[in-house]
Amino acid sequence: MNRYAMGIDIGGTFTDVVLYDREQGRRLTRKILTTPGDPAEAVLDAVDQVLAEEAILAREIERVVHATTLFTNALIEHKGARTALLTTEGFRDSLEIGRERKYDLYDLAAKKPQTLVPRELRFEAGERVLADGSIHQPLDSDGLAEIAEVLKEADVGSLAIVFLHSYRNDSHERAAGDHIAELLPDISISLSSDVAPEIREFERASTTVANAYVKPLARDYLDALGTRLGVRKITAPLLLMLSSGGLTHVGEVRRSPVQMLESGPAAGALAAADIGRAEGLEHILAFDMGGTTAKLCLIDGEEPDIAYRFEAARERRFAEGSGLPIRISAVELIEIGAGGGSIARIDALGLLKAGPDSAGAVPGPVAYGRGGALPTVTDADFALGFLGAEGFAGGAIKVDLAATQQALEQLAEESGLSSEKIAWGVHNLVNENMASAARVHIAEKGRDPRAYTLVATGGAGPVHAYYMAHKLGIKRIVCPRNAGVASAFGLLLAPARVDRTAAFAAALDEMDWPAMEGAYQELEAAARQVIIDTGMDGNTARVQRLADMRNIGQGFELVVNLPGGPYTANSRDALLAAYAQAYQAHFTRPPPNVPTAIVAIRVRLTAPVGVTADGLNQSKKVKAAQRGQRLVYFPNTDGMTQTAIYDRTALRIGKVFKGPAVVEEAESTMVIGPGGRFHVSNSGNLIIDLPEDEA
Repeated sequence: MNRYAMGIDIGGTFTDVVLYDREQGRRLTRKILTTPGDPAEAVLDAVDQVLAEEAILAREIERVVHATTLFTNALIEHKGARTALLTTEGFRDSLEIGRERKYDLYDLAAKKPQTLVPRELRFEAGERVLADGSIHQPLDSDGLAEIAEVLKEADVGSLAIVFLHSYRNDSHERAAGDHIAELLPDISISLSSDVAPEIREFERASTTVANAYVKPLARDYLDALGTRLGVRKITAPLLLMLSSGGLTHVGEVRRSPVQMLESGPAAGALAAADIGRAEGLEHILAFDMGGTTAKLCLIDGEEPDIAYRFEAARERRFAEGSGLPIRISAVELIEIGAGGGSIARIDALGLLKAGPDSAGAVPGPVAYGRGGALPTVTDADFALGFLGAEGFAGGAIKVDLAATQQALEQLAEESGLSSEKIAWGVHNLVNENMASAARVHIAEKGRDPRAYTLVATGGAGPVHAYYMAHKLGIKRIVCPRNAGVASAFGLLLAPARVDRTAAFAAALDEMDWPAMEGAYQELEAAARQVIIDTGMDGNTARVQRLADMRNIGQGFELVVNLPGGPYTANSRDALLAAYAQAYQAHFTRPPPNVPTAIVAIRVRLTAPVGVTADGLNQSKKVKAAQRGQRLVYFPNTDGMTQTAIYDRTALRIGKVFKGPAVVEEAESTMVIGPGGRFHVSNSGNLIIDLPEDEA
């Protein structure tokens, strides 16, 4: 009988695997170092370990859900396929020109994001489609044959085709794609009318090029992973997490892998939302810190917000416009280069810095004994006693504390501080970097961080949550069981989801309502088919209609949730009311008394997978909650303090403990400062309350 669901999350430092037993509510977990040269190797090693240790048969696994940062890293590191661009004659340089907008007006040397396609691989096709979809100039097929010869000689592996106004009429793009595929059958082709059928040529081109850049990598990786799982006789469907927080099948990702750029962080946000529901929380700051990056997401209500555009590979992390614009649906969150592997150093001004460069999995922090020589945040956490060497990462890593201390002493000599003080400085600096990012993100939403509960996940999240929460004025932290692999478990909670968009420009007062309703129904039918192909019941999928709306004369639009259809002329007032509500929420003022138009239509279909977070399922074996003591550093004390170390699995529901304390489990460690109090809730989550006068 199929009783297990498997979640696999590949991060920059660790690969996490969770096997969920639906019958007994058990989570079988494994966290091992990522293998950058062959990411599937770490996945398969972890899978083999879990199956062997628990004597589980491969045929008992009903589905496998996967998220990875592989494609995002390929964009950031410029390690994708050799990619070319074919565009309308006269638009060869639009990809590089962008919007001619500097993200920093006062920096004369500000770097623009590097294009993924060099100019010599950008080609022009003789063709022209007008804004209304009519053909002004037929496609020059003879010219395509010449371009194909150049592509072959240049050893191009992937081609993005982006023609002007193809969102209104895609016939030229499809004809060009078919013609080149016939001439070059081994080349990967991405059409903008498939990837991002929306207005704005630059953003559409940027998204399509990014898709083409990672498409061969996605194809090869998914094929290899599927084959290697098959060798282990794991024949369960392989589903992939999308940036929007939904699942889809392999075929959809092979077509449009750009949808997976934020898949791992999205899974963490879903896990935090589920934890919040279990605890009855309305306002959550999801905080997921791993070995390479930290992710922050605001959740007001039951689900995280969705953004319909974001930027990848930014030159400056917080500078809008410094990255590659990507038009996909994605969970709205921020990422910063703050993780356990973030490298600490003294800069030219004598100031302590940590990150954004990371030691990653290879060579990793000094403590891992894998060749790392530069001190990292994880090394500082070991030196402070926050992390314990015994049983770290479930015993998968043998920790070298002597090498850690030596690396920190070298940094201390540069700074003129003691090794103890420099270790706390690294920990505190990273906390401040993350808290600053959270303040900006929360302020942009017009909200107060003190109204939120911090949900800490990731291998390093619980270690840093206590003092980061203090900096934000947050008084309660929730840390789930198996927090270190929460993102992998979040994969198993995700619904199947499909987002589809289409251009449809019309003023509401001049709307062809039957045409609009027909366009929505066409999008819904296409999305429903993807749900069915994913293995879910398309008839039970929940449908949400949306539209990109603006006042006539405005340059940009808002994505608005609309009431359900079918739409007729009587729907006008309801759509206007939905727009007014969205406008008020975004700009804190009602829209001007100007006619309103729709620019594009969207649909979102979701189908639940039938997995929910399990209860506590505590072991009946009674164990002592406290497993010992060790020296731990806390600020505003007399240095290192003998501190109680607790076994996370032995804490009983409702019993209240006082800090200072360290609570350990195989995948993560929760640090509680002096004056803090903690207990296990009925849902099995660790609840930490900070004192009102915490210093």
